[in-house]
Amino acid sequence: MRFSFANIYRLGVKELWSLVRDPMMLMLIVYVFTVSIYVAATAMPESLHNAPIAIVDEDGSPLSARIVSSLYPPRFKTPQMISLAEGDKGMDNGEYTFVLDIPPNFQRDVLAGRTPVAQLNVDATLMTQAFTGSGYIQQIVSGEVNDFVRRYRSSPNQPVDLVLHMRFNPNLEKSWFGSLMEIINNVTMLSIILTGAALIREREHGTIEHLLVMPVTPAEIMLGKVWSMGLVVLSGALVALVFVVQGALNVPIQGSVALFLLVAAVHLFATTSMGIFMATLARSMPQFGMLLVLVLLPLQMLSGGSTPRESMPELVRDVMLAAPTTHFVAAGQAILYRGAGLDVVWPELLILLGIGGVLFFAALARFRKTISQNA
Repeated sequence: MRFSFANIYRLGVKELWSLVRDPMMLMLIVYVFTVSIYVAATAMPESLHNAPIAIVDEDGSPLSARIVSSLYPPRFKTPQMISLAEGDKGMDNGEYTFVLDIPPNFQRDVLAGRTPVAQLNVDATLMTQAFTGSGYIQQIVSGEVNDFVRRYRSSPNQPVDLVLHMRFNPNLEKSWFGSLMEIINNVTMLSIILTGAALIREREHGTIEHLLVMPVTPAEIMLGKVWSMGLVVLSGALVALVFVVQGALNVPIQGSVALFLLVAAVHLFATTSMGIFMATLARSMPQFGMLLVLVLLPLQMLSGGSTPRESMPELVRDVMLAAPTTHFVAAGQAILYRGAGLDVVWPELLILLGIGGVLFFAALARFRKTISQNA
């Protein structure tokens, strides 16, 4: 396999100019690396943020005041103190998601060793927020009551004292996970789309026949598409990391951005080759889109980015070891979340190189067969 670097460079520049003349594809690139990442980080449905809560304090004791003060932003809005009659009306109007009713003599019954009942009314139409928030409120109320009781009567020492230490994400901010995983997923998605669309666009416009009569080889044509589309995706990922993740979302990146881009570049070698291979199978953009859905969803859902690989069946884990996304997600999370260096991620880097090489030569063989049929 012989190729000229000058030909590869010129063919790549041709692809970049073709992309510049495609406004819809440019809009997709901008959206994927800006709005899509911001929305994925800030619109996570399972997060509890500024939930409206009201409290009916029928006890008016120091313990009830302590419970009220423990419910504060950002998980909850500042509690509104209302009367018992206002609770049902406020929930009917959608003003409150939670209404906590602290009954009379609550503190007295707690100190007397009795078990008083505090009522929590929940608007379950907001199902995810209601489920998460009710659990938080139960933990908060139980914790405040236990701390209050210890001041008035002795309690036996617990045999084990569990001290929690949250590493890498101390406040359990889900936006940190959502934004970075969206970049990792979008790198895969966009690299396949751009390279596949570039090949199908040439076939539809008839320019593939022009390439066949030029002194260029199929390997040079493929490498031109790989480096040009890979450069576009890599530049978009860098812009997203700097301006969206770190700038707009204030998400700290623990590791080296340069090392992440190196791993992403090797990963792009595999996914752009995959995009070319899929484009040789499809006859039009609609067919390519349907094929993309069948391939992309398993790559993203079973790579360990959405759910831990340890929770998957053993057969799925073994099969997904052949997918480049599995190793890219593992290396990306290690670098961006845990600050891992090259000494940690080098096995994933080598595996990505091997998978990329296999995919490239498989795509090249298919591409040669396709253009020979056109000739």
